[in-house]
Amino acid sequence: MNQASASSPVGSRTTARAFFVSDRLNTSGLERGDVLATIPLAFRVTANGVAILFRYGVAVLIGLNALEEEEFLGSLEQRMVGKFARRDEETATIELAPEKEEQIPPGGPICLQSLSPERLVLIGEALAKSVVLARHEREVASVFDTTEPFARELARSGRMHGSRRSILKNIGNALLVRHRVSGPVEVEEKPDVLWDKPHLERLYARLSDEYELKERAEALNSKLAVIAESAQVLTDIIDTRRSLRLELIIVLLILFEVIITVYQLAMGRHP
Repeated sequence: MNQASASSPVGSRTTARAFFVSDRLNTSGLERGDVLATIPLAFRVTANGVAILFRYGVAVLIGLNALEEEEFLGSLEQRMVGKFARRDEETATIELAPEKEEQIPPGGPICLQSLSPERLVLIGEALAKSVVLARHEREVASVFDTTEPFARELARSGRMHGSRRSILKNIGNALLVRHRVSGPVEVEEKPDVLWDKPHLERLYARLSDEYELKERAEALNSKLAVIAESAQVLTDIIDTRRSLRLELIIVLLILFEVIITVYQLAMGRHP
């Protein structure tokens, strides 16, 4: 972490906004002289604006107006791998309050004693994880919406209607979401900056509590376990259907062979 301090923006408040833009964000080659941190990569965009980039596809912009945000995100498009058609956003207000204890009052801004790079990076970490969780929560909810009718039908009638293709499509959606959510974002992992600045652990703990990162991650993992079980059940149903179909084919072949044999015997007795 670079020890240089961030200069205060104009006024006592500024806005931090996290944008989840793609599956991956290529940050190689963006290193520059005004780098504030390397993991994640943080640097100045304007005199009062800071960008914090995460390789798992999130850009956190602090102290930029709407036009500057759009221009900066546009400059990153060539570095976006798997760009989303719809990006998710998370916004927070930061208040510079040197005389106050660093805290996050209910419904209020994030109060900081200084706008040091370390503090801005921690805010970026919390916002980035929160916006990723929000997207994953929505994707998991969509999988539950599609699998619920199958589960309801199975509970009601003991069997499940639907073509093999529709069942396979649901399995594919479940596995795809599970793969995305189990990606490179470790919500409970301690930010690297805290290894060098342990006195900021309390601030990050408050940020984590404010955005309920741990609770949301645990709930998401529980839902992923249900999705995995649902995919397994659907796979077993397909296997069972296939086995029944094969058994029926075998029975019909045996029956056909018996009929042919009986016919041949009958024809042999009556030339």
